[in-house]
Amino acid sequence: MSNSRTAFVTGAGRGIGRAVALSLAQAGARVVVASNEPENNEKVAAEIRAAGGEAFPLFVDMASPDSIREAFRKASEEFGRTDILVNNAGITRDALAVRMKKEDWDLVMKINLEGAFLAIQQVLPDMMRQRWGRIINIASVVGLMGNAGQANYVASKAGLIGLTKALAQEVASRNITVNAVAPGYIETDMTARLPEEVKQRMLNMIALKRFGRPEDVAAAVRFLASEEAGYITGHVLNVNGGMYM
Repeated sequence: MSNSRTAFVTGAGRGIGRAVALSLAQAGARVVVASNEPENNEKVAAEIRAAGGEAFPLFVDMASPDSIREAFRKASEEFGRTDILVNNAGITRDALAVRMKKEDWDLVMKINLEGAFLAIQQVLPDMMRQRWGRIINIASVVGLMGNAGQANYVASKAGLIGLTKALAQEVASRNITVNAVAPGYIETDMTARLPEEVKQRMLNMIALKRFGRPEDVAAAVRFLASEEAGYITGHVLNVNGGMYM
């Protein structure tokens, strides 16, 4: 990856986002480490710098269109245009559909799907002028197979996959690729909170009989962001250990 490439990673303060930020920096990109956790952003940026990379920690609230616009404005002041966008920020607010509160539906949709779309709108004009870009949306295995008790999360991730495919067709003529990565069960703060019996049930579904690591997802993102992946677009890359095929 060329040293002049700038990557903007949302939800980069921990988990998958952190692993993606570190991996892209290792590949030579300058990385905007963006999340709503300033302390974590600083830590990840410090890790990147300690390894000889360039990083810019940045607060962003993916539920706020104004905050998203402001974050990309600051990023372009610091590093110029964004060449690689990784939409990784996401939340869950689980409940059975019959009992799901409207505000829990709305917030998950706003951050996971609308936030990603608004971030894409911020980077597209420069990518189109430049005639080069990589947009990578972090979806989920449940966006493909469904999951009880997660109607909002599943709908947001399935929506992200649809957005990926529509966008891939819109911007292909400008040499911009748009792909999704759909992680399975990855060991992060988000999954650590699940009850033991749920974890065991998940493990039984995974062909490789182990949970994924954030680094497994980061490797897929790094590939899709590379020059080598220039002929791949509109694709959903499953990183799930054979949990769903």
